[in-house]
Amino acid sequence: MRRIVLAAFCLLLTVVVSAQEKKLLHGFDGGMMIHTGYLSGRLEAIGYEAKGAPMGIGGVIHLHLGEHFRIGSEGYVSTLGQRGNGSYLKYGWGGLLADYYTVLGRFQPYAGLTLGGGAMTTLLMFEEPASAWSPIDGTRFHKQGFMSIDPFIGCDFIINGPMHMTLKVDCLCALSESKLLPHGPRVYIGFLFYH
Repeated sequence: MRRIVLAAFCLLLTVVVSAQEKKLLHGFDGGMMIHTGYLSGRLEAIGYEAKGAPMGIGGVIHLHLGEHFRIGSEGYVSTLGQRGNGSYLKYGWGGLLADYYTVLGRFQPYAGLTLGGGAMTTLLMFEEPASAWSPIDGTRFHKQGFMSIDPFIGCDFIINGPMHMTLKVDCLCALSESKLLPHGPRVYIGFLFYH
């Protein structure tokens, strides 16, 4: 996975340098977003059905190539609470992205794809602790890496030239063995700052 990320980063760097030489680089933008949505899926190893609304935060940065094309990177953390006793599934993930956008008055719709990966950390407690610092029987902990593809669509609202509010919807799709991870749509809202 490191080789793929390194190769993708080198390709991104080559494109940026080439775009700068040909005067195709038209600025950049970046910002933070919070998100929620609905994830569901079965953890086959323990026969557990995970589902619910995750909460998370992260950020994105884009380099503008030409009038309608952006490349960049994004990364997020999503936490899906389970059972109401401190159990959780936590995704940390990110990757390289490309998207196409257009401007329609004060709106800037876009669609794109992120390639990357991350890790899911799972802590499930099936029994309540007797007291503070006491061991808990029936607890499961697991950490699993994954590669992912993440299609997304969204729209910026141009507040003023350099400041946009953005709304985005995606569906993180884990690849290969990690396809068993809970998945589903997420909705993001945040602010981007253009230069």
